[in-house]
Amino acid sequence: MPPLRTALLQSSGRPGSVAENLKVLDDAASNAAAAGARLLICPEMFLTGYAIGDQVPVLAEPADGPGARSVAEIAVRHGIAVMYGYPERDGERIFNSAQLIGPDGESLANYRKTHLFGCFEQQWFTPGEQPVVQAELGGIRIGMLICYDVEFPENVRAHALAGTDLLLVPTAQMHPFQFVAESLVPVRAFESQMYIAYVNRTGPEGEFEFVGLSCLASPDGAVRTRAGRGEELVIGEVDPGLLSASRETNPYLRDRRPGLYTSLV
Repeated sequence: MPPLRTALLQSSGRPGSVAENLKVLDDAASNAAAAGARLLICPEMFLTGYAIGDQVPVLAEPADGPGARSVAEIAVRHGIAVMYGYPERDGERIFNSAQLIGPDGESLANYRKTHLFGCFEQQWFTPGEQPVVQAELGGIRIGMLICYDVEFPENVRAHALAGTDLLLVPTAQMHPFQFVAESLVPVRAFESQMYIAYVNRTGPEGEFEFVGLSCLASPDGAVRTRAGRGEELVIGEVDPGLLSASRETNPYLRDRRPGLYTSLV
């Protein structure tokens, strides 16, 4: 099975403007596809911006809303799968969500953030209740979390036990917590034997200062590609051969003793 070339779009786009963010996404998809990528990952809440305050309920839309249809058109035009973050409206509830659109324009998966961070998110969003959401792309099993979710080892281990090969984590990771991008994410990839694509916003936005440092971490604990602090498109490869070899060498998942861990739940 060939590697899955994966593009990470580190950008805050234009907060508050869905139309402008779709233009940024279209340009990134064009550049990623030209570089041979088959998957493009955008940050948390990319469609609308993150620090949009009382615009959250105004800009929120259903999973099959106009934003999703526009992203599907971009995916088809450039022949690339796209994952993007957005505020999802479901009746009276709003979720901090991420959706994966296939290169044929079809929705492959939609995930609702289960662990909400801070007063801002807790004010506007309802926490999701489905911890493991997966899809298949190019023979690779893809899982989805959002930002704060990856900081709970139980979430990542649940994906490992469900067979996730590549975990996509759009994020809005801010100062002073950059150690998450620098240290925690590669450790999560190693301890649960998977690739993790952690894709951040960048620069000031409202009361927040996003730190960039998006990365693709591999199951051997290495960082295969890393962005700096500014707007950037970086590309790395998810190699099924390396994944298989690493899982054979690293015994973490085989050596677990679940019977000892019942007190954790």
